[in-house]
Amino acid sequence: MTDNRIYFVDVTNRDGVQTSRLGLAKLQKTIINLMLNDMGITQSEFGFPTTKHEINYLNGNLDLVKRKVITTTKLSGWSRGISSDVELAFANVPDLKYINLSQSTSEQMINGKYMGKKTPDDIIKMTKEAVECAVDKGAKIIGVNAEDASRSDIDYLIKYAKEAKKSGAYRFRYCDTLGYEDPQTAYNRIYRIAKETQMPIELHYHNDLGMAAACSVMGAKAAIDAGVDAYINTAINGMGERAGNADLVSCLLACLKSAGFKGKYKIDENIRLDKAWHLAKYTAYAFGVAIPMNQPAVGDNAFAHESGIHADGALKDRRNYELYDFEELGRGEPEIIETGRMITTGEYGGIKGFRNVYNNLEIEFKDEHEARNILELARYANVHTQKPLTTSELKFIYYFPDIAAKIMTVSPYYEPIGAIKERVDLQMSQPPKISIN
Repeated sequence: MTDNRIYFVDVTNRDGVQTSRLGLAKLQKTIINLMLNDMGITQSEFGFPTTKHEINYLNGNLDLVKRKVITTTKLSGWSRGISSDVELAFANVPDLKYINLSQSTSEQMINGKYMGKKTPDDIIKMTKEAVECAVDKGAKIIGVNAEDASRSDIDYLIKYAKEAKKSGAYRFRYCDTLGYEDPQTAYNRIYRIAKETQMPIELHYHNDLGMAAACSVMGAKAAIDAGVDAYINTAINGMGERAGNADLVSCLLACLKSAGFKGKYKIDENIRLDKAWHLAKYTAYAFGVAIPMNQPAVGDNAFAHESGIHADGALKDRRNYELYDFEELGRGEPEIIETGRMITTGEYGGIKGFRNVYNNLEIEFKDEHEARNILELARYANVHTQKPLTTSELKFIYYFPDIAAKIMTVSPYYEPIGAIKERVDLQMSQPPKISIN
């Protein structure tokens, strides 16, 4: 067995939140980072340091790192592979230590996105400048992303990776941006890139053809076989743009349980699979997207048996029809649903009901000021998420009130100069006659 390992970089808080018509509040993203850390996941790509509304959330989560609350999961940012973006990223988030820099590498995207204004050599030059800037800013680990790598010329990808490596990049992210690749092709291409660059490889696969998990684990196998570490990019419950990203739990189980991997390839030893169920359930709640009943491991039917032969076989010996145990996922505890009186707290909650909610969490307040301060934060949190607050969220607000306040604070960009100032000033004297439907 090789000493190289398969690691996991969860991108729910960067790529998953780009799911059209969905999203997460900053408090929810923070809870996911805490749960990923609790599960021992290697890295969370936690957001966009060049985006204004992310700044307080990103810095607040790095405060959790400073306080040794997030201790295992590395928090990494994402930006375009442009030096000016890197400058802005580190100006906004000075304590950022891990970053991935992205550039398009396929002929289709270089021509289709840059409209003939950039050449492949320009892409390499821009990426090298961005990497050198990140090194100068003190980044510990820099990854370079090849967007649309699966439709890119492989010789060019190898050149791109090697040049970035010379400038200080550590990892190369192979992005199957359109979900175009199949497992065998993934293995062949990743093996050659890993062998020739000797860079750890990140596998970033989308699920447009339903093969994201399969391609991810085959790409990881290729990287390990070529003598480098593999980093599988995942999203919880397979969230992500269009048909989504490779599902975290599916990829974990494939690396741990499948015929070609079990006992042959090592994963990050910090990972605790028994935290998967709790993470999947919270993420489904936060997104407002139910877990499909037939979802591997965490779906309602993952361990359900009805037909006579199957039920009989499972009752005699679970190994007859279950490849792994539900307890391994953290499942099995009964879920208690209140059917009588229920006291909740939220944006219009009062102090008595609020105290009752926290008493049930076995949390007592030292004085009235503390109680009312936390109540106000809980109110804001409910406005912020627009969902009933979960136990995890309520506890976070209590234990880290200053960080909760910070991540929920967003200052909209609004500078009334030029045309917008003229229009607003005019409205003072001449109110517009409009209908907003």
